[in-house]
Amino acid sequence: MRIYGVAGWKNAGKTGLMERLVSEITSRGVTVSTVKHAHHNFDVDQDGKDSYRHRNAGAKEVLLASRTRFALMHEMRGDEEPPLSELLARLSPVDLVLVEGYKRDQHPKIEAHRSATGNPLIAPDDPTVRAIASDVPLDLDRRVFDLNDTTSIADFVLSEVGL
Repeated sequence: MRIYGVAGWKNAGKTGLMERLVSEITSRGVTVSTVKHAHHNFDVDQDGKDSYRHRNAGAKEVLLASRTRFALMHEMRGDEEPPLSELLARLSPVDLVLVEGYKRDQHPKIEAHRSATGNPLIAPDDPTVRAIASDVPLDLDRRVFDLNDTTSIADFVLSEVGL
């Protein structure tokens, strides 16, 4: 599997860019999976549902399955957060995995940047950032795309990974 990331600070446009890239790239016949890193507690389950009750009772993993999808919930229960490589190994094979977040990991990535956030760019200090998708023009030593130019960004990502 080929891996490419979308990194950036909070409110930089990462999720919107990811959503557009998944849509654009899959429309070209490329199979895509995604990994999203969260810096906060999250829950994909609902209080009162059977699967929630199983987890709440102490189950380490709960696999919820139906005819249309399945979800595996793994409770950390005090364990260390697994590295990205371990999570990627759990995915079924696809052509491309797009990773949102994990900005400090060593896979190639594009940085999403919105000037209104006032955050500094990650790119100048990180050679794994291969390009920037920004809402303002930038003068940098690597490629800069308009944040909304999904087609060109998708072309770049696919070229980078050899697809």
